[in-house]
Amino acid sequence: MNTLQNMRTFMQVIESGSFTAAADALDMSPASASKAVSELEQHLRVRLLIRSTRRITLTDAGRNYLEHCQKIVQAIDAAEQEVCEASSRAQGVLRIHSFASFGQHYIVPAIGAYRRLHPGVRIELELSQSLPDLFDGTCDTSILAVSSLRDSEIVMHRLGSTYSVLCASQAYLNAHGTPAHPGDLIEHDCLALSTPTFSPREWTLEKADGSQTECIAINSVFRINMAESLVGAIRADMGIGPLPVYSALAGLRAGTLVRVLPEYTLETKDICALFPSRRYLDARTRTWSDFMREYLPPALARDQRALKSLVAEPEEA
Repeated sequence: MNTLQNMRTFMQVIESGSFTAAADALDMSPASASKAVSELEQHLRVRLLIRSTRRITLTDAGRNYLEHCQKIVQAIDAAEQEVCEASSRAQGVLRIHSFASFGQHYIVPAIGAYRRLHPGVRIELELSQSLPDLFDGTCDTSILAVSSLRDSEIVMHRLGSTYSVLCASQAYLNAHGTPAHPGDLIEHDCLALSTPTFSPREWTLEKADGSQTECIAINSVFRINMAESLVGAIRADMGIGPLPVYSALAGLRAGTLVRVLPEYTLETKDICALFPSRRYLDARTRTWSDFMREYLPPALARDQRALKSLVAEPEEA
């Protein structure tokens, strides 16, 4: 028995004055309307209505029950309206996860721009090097650089792509020589970046034109899980290491980093927004997703153009 629906039918019968009129208002048959009230009476073990061919009259129990029905239905309707209105407005707390370096470079500035459009949304950003559990209720969305996902239930929206480049300090290259081919890397001190989406044991180098791919097994002398910290190790003349474009740019511009094998890139990754479900996204999550689809691709493209513009500079000097 659908008690709530039967309550609504009972209320409509009283308001309309007959089962036929109530049935018309509720788009159901008079027999179904009559059955709904009968089910309530059987469930309550009390008579609610006195039926006659001319009119319907409430019993004392029916009058008392009608008052309770009206309060219950009004409370439910108010709750549903409040939830629907809240879900249609971008407000409340949005919990975002991202990897640390990527989040610092792209997500933090994006949040500032997003909140200028949606000031009613408060942001909780978690930056970590671990993949979040999107089903434990602590995170609304995650934006990651990924090559694949093991959880087929996760909804993924692709926002763009990025890659890494090999970098070293000029002092290290002066002391150890500059690799001319990916195979030369086995003779160098390699610094590994270890994240859930980046292998610390093998580097996949791809020519920019897609004509060649080299997989190089490395025996790293140093391994770390943060790109920004790897920048420090490279600047300290410790060896050659892979840096995401966004982490390498500042050092390459300043001359504290030198790009190694500039005709190659490493580990192209898709940048994706991840959600636990595609159904019933609230307004803050939906507007954030839409905003990032507009915001992130130009930001990624801008940094990649800046990197390409630096490749020819050492030769022109």
